[in-house]
Amino acid sequence: MPRALRVVPALLVALASMLTTALAGCSGEPASRTPQARAGCITDFDPAADYFPDKSTLTEATNFTITYHGSYQVLTVKRPYLGGKPMSWVLVRCGAPAPALTGELADAQRITVPVHSLYSGSTTHLAMITELGQAGVVTGVASPAAVADPQIRARIETGEIVGYAPGGQINIERVISAGPDLLVTEGIDDPGYPKLREGGTPVLADAEWLESTPLGRAEWIKVFAALTGTERQAAQAYQDIRNRYHALAAQAAATTPVEALVGTMYSGSWSMPTGDSYSGRLIADAGGTYPWLSETGAENRQLNFESVYARAGTAPVWLVTDDWQTLGEAVSRDSRYGELTALRTGYVWSATKAEDFGSEKGRSLYWERGTARPDLLLGDLVAILHPALAANHTFEFYRRVPR
Repeated sequence: MPRALRVVPALLVALASMLTTALAGCSGEPASRTPQARAGCITDFDPAADYFPDKSTLTEATNFTITYHGSYQVLTVKRPYLGGKPMSWVLVRCGAPAPALTGELADAQRITVPVHSLYSGSTTHLAMITELGQAGVVTGVASPAAVADPQIRARIETGEIVGYAPGGQINIERVISAGPDLLVTEGIDDPGYPKLREGGTPVLADAEWLESTPLGRAEWIKVFAALTGTERQAAQAYQDIRNRYHALAAQAAATTPVEALVGTMYSGSWSMPTGDSYSGRLIADAGGTYPWLSETGAENRQLNFESVYARAGTAPVWLVTDDWQTLGEAVSRDSRYGELTALRTGYVWSATKAEDFGSEKGRSLYWERGTARPDLLLGDLVAILHPALAANHTFEFYRRVPR
């Protein structure tokens, strides 16, 4: 065979090798998902080793479970959204081989942990993430304008965090192109999620809002701990929150309950929480009471003004989440509010102390940090309902609405 013809096959082999390497480096797999790009990955895998020495245990949350299996965890959300069936995710420690799983887990989405790039669908996630010192993993939020957390806002302003759902509509192409390690949902279903999964972006359901108790919701910090490898920090943070919450509730339980009016009119109805609801539980634990506290079911009751006024119009305290700047503004919204005892005496409290009242409305730490820190939220309520128990209290979320 002529020399030139002998060289051509060798050259083709070399070119094929170079092309394979180039394609591997330019594949659709983002660098953040490549195990070698992550710090602290397993480099010498031992199938008998336990790579999760710090394990989360649950005390209050009922809507998720976490189990440990050497080099991976199984996170199961029982109700990913209203009417949704249980879903599981396999969280594989970085550097470990993909586990061979059977049954329902064989097709479960897999996420390499700890994650380095997370897209958040709800502002309630953000305070939990920052409580763990992991603000740096957040690279996308559904609506940047709605974010109140200072650490996350700083990253938005520097361009380290982008928006991905303008007007509430997920930009599928933008998310897939950015290639985050996962997108965490806002606890509802969305037609865009299957498309994201097909495009290689895992979608994990966060449904803490379906927990009926404040401490149950706060315990979802352990979901973000599983994603970021911060189980030890989460265990300590949650235990501190739980201890403070129970201490405050015990103080309030030793006093005479104070009647409170809760909520406001919205779209023609007064949305009244029951005793089984998140808000109802907070009021009860703060030593408050109201006529609908004995009713069961987590769904709020939709009532007319007359029925609310007849049963709770003389309550000395009114708790709202509306951002009224004055009591006069409240009456301008609905003149019937002027008949309420709490408004006439000026004892109306709004959970908007930490809200941004600048040009961009809607930023509220009550719904954001309040979910992660129910101990602080309960502290405010105890101080409102039982001032003698907290003479020097500094309010985190509530402010008294001026006349």
